[in-house]
Amino acid sequence: MPPQAQTDPASVPWLLFSDKHLTMDQETFSLARAKLGKTQKALAELLGVSLKAVQSYEQGWRSVPLHIERQIYFLLVNQRKGTKKRRRDCWNEKKCPHKKQCPAWEFQAGHLCWFLSGTQCECTSDKDWKDKMEICRKCSVLSSLL
Repeated sequence: MPPQAQTDPASVPWLLFSDKHLTMDQETFSLARAKLGKTQKALAELLGVSLKAVQSYEQGWRSVPLHIERQIYFLLVNQRKGTKKRRRDCWNEKKCPHKKQCPAWEFQAGHLCWFLSGTQCECTSDKDWKDKMEICRKCSVLSSLL
């Protein structure tokens, strides 16, 4: 199998993770909200959580759950911007030999592989969300979109 292209999360200036847990930390959450241009109230509505939850994530009183982290990435990736980034499909980026067995290929969602369950890259098909996101945070497909 060819070596996998990886991007160090630290190379994406606002994409930071706590060393302890490798989950989205309060600073990253706040920066993502700013990048989305949303108030705490507006982001709470988009995420389907309370205003208090968003405030708690930003203050570090509560850790950011994985499903909220995934929603934040989804919003950032799909945000309409003046510049258009070229979509990078995971099967091309990673030269995937298993693409035809992968839901990312089936649904032509190679730029959303990090969002789908059952993807084949880097053996994530049998991983739970915590382990999958740990791999995806380091992946060039996701980091190229953020």
